[in-house]
Amino acid sequence: MSDYRIGEGMEVTLHFTLKLEDGTVVDSTRDKAPATFQVGDGNLPPGFEAPIKGLTDGDNGSYEIVPEHAFGQHNPQNVQLLKRDDFEDLEPEVGTVMSFSDPAGGELPGVIARVDDQQVEVDFNHPLAGRTLTFEVDVISVRPATTH
Repeated sequence: MSDYRIGEGMEVTLHFTLKLEDGTVVDSTRDKAPATFQVGDGNLPPGFEAPIKGLTDGDNGSYEIVPEHAFGQHNPQNVQLLKRDDFEDLEPEVGTVMSFSDPAGGELPGVIARVDDQQVEVDFNHPLAGRTLTFEVDVISVRPATTH
């Protein structure tokens, strides 16, 4: 048993399952290697770190994460209409995730929401925006993070 508990400066190894409201599994590490991250390193949104703070080796739990603490609410302003001509040789299909350049030159994923002759509607919201998620964790180990 470890004396360490999940908190700032700790490295955590755990298995997790992320589920939608209806129980559909969105992501899980259970059939692969567990996830290892440092608390506060940005790998887990803060809303996912908060409920597991204080857990230690062997602890497990199931937490409901509201949209505000997960991937935000669905924002209509993040849905944009682009000209069909902008897609050149690409054939946009509804439901396809495509990568776009943001004004700063970074990559921004967007989901094709609607296509007609003139325009393509692209949703830049996170695919899980607006969803309440269930975050199930099994903590394997908690130890002080070592700086590389």
